[in-house]
Amino acid sequence: MGMKDKFQDKSEQWQEQAKQKVQQGREKGQERGRQDQERGRPGQDPMHPMRERDEEAERLRREEEERFSQDYDA
Repeated sequence: MGMKDKFQDKSEQWQEQAKQKVQQGREKGQERGRQDQERGRPGQDPMHPMRERDEEAERLRREEEERFSQDYDA
């Protein structure tokens, strides 16, 4: 297995982990929203926390791609 294959495998692992974290965050957000509704608290904008998580996952993916492209250029 070449270096490029190892980097590709690692990249795919990180992307999958990022997706799992985003999904877990969404599930926690939904659970928190239900708890707030049960307590009678007004809910926050449900799109805002997800947008932040999606932006974080996208930022991590871009950083990862930049890191790998630098490794390939060297």
